[in-house]
Amino acid sequence: MLYLVGTPIGNCGDMSPRAVETLRNADVIACEDTRVTGILLKQIGVTESKLFCYQEHNKAAKGPVLIEMMRNGLNVAQVSDAGMPAISDPGEDLVKLAIEEGIEVSVIPGPVAAFSALVLSGLDTRYSHCEFFLPQDASRRRKRIEKLKEYDETIILYEAPHRLNKLIDELIEAGFGGSRAAFCREITKKYEEVVRLKVSEAKEYFLENPARGEFVICLEPLPSKEAGLKAAPFDVDMLLRLLSEKNMPTKDIAAVASKLTGLSKKELYNRVIELT
Repeated sequence: MLYLVGTPIGNCGDMSPRAVETLRNADVIACEDTRVTGILLKQIGVTESKLFCYQEHNKAAKGPVLIEMMRNGLNVAQVSDAGMPAISDPGEDLVKLAIEEGIEVSVIPGPVAAFSALVLSGLDTRYSHCEFFLPQDASRRRKRIEKLKEYDETIILYEAPHRLNKLIDELIEAGFGGSRAAFCREITKKYEEVVRLKVSEAKEYFLENPARGEFVICLEPLPSKEAGLKAAPFDVDMLLRLLSEKNMPTKDIAAVASKLTGLSKKELYNRVIELT
């Protein structure tokens, strides 16, 4: 049998008694990093000899090995480095293999960083879209960011600290500058922090306060197309006309207006053309 066991995302006190019992009774504990999970096992009094490394780089080879173990009657508990396994990690593939082989799968729920951040954000929690980590490939990344513009619910993203400023620039370029956002870090830990501001304001904030730790970003969706330019906090057409009187190039007008309104440069550029 395969058990998907949720583990703490920062505070060991969030480990549930049922999760501890499952790990103690499991024959094998599949994990991403044996060092990380080994520390957790020591804290809860479970032997490290059960650990089996199963991660992104070896899942193709090790997945079938775990399946064979379960077919032979062993109970396998799968964990991630933090939080729920099978969410944006190789546990997803193990679940698919188990189901294909007719192996029973059970879940022992635990903390999820995405939803912990969502309830802290102050944004709409009824509808949400979990994007998690954006692709690092430039072409795929641009396509995913463009796709974000289609959603009308709170968007949840994960990002590493050294890439946070790049992500903020990309969101502003895509037109999210005026969107409210919650930048959450160190959730459940001693230095838990939630920074709530508009994306355009976040650029300056994180230049002055360098990002540390992994971030979960909850992002307000763009206004509906029907709302369009009317969603801006002031008269955009008037702003564009005033800037046009300065004899600025159209692309510069769009760039300045984008910084002031949070709207996309492309949308503003097209509007300048319409007004002239």
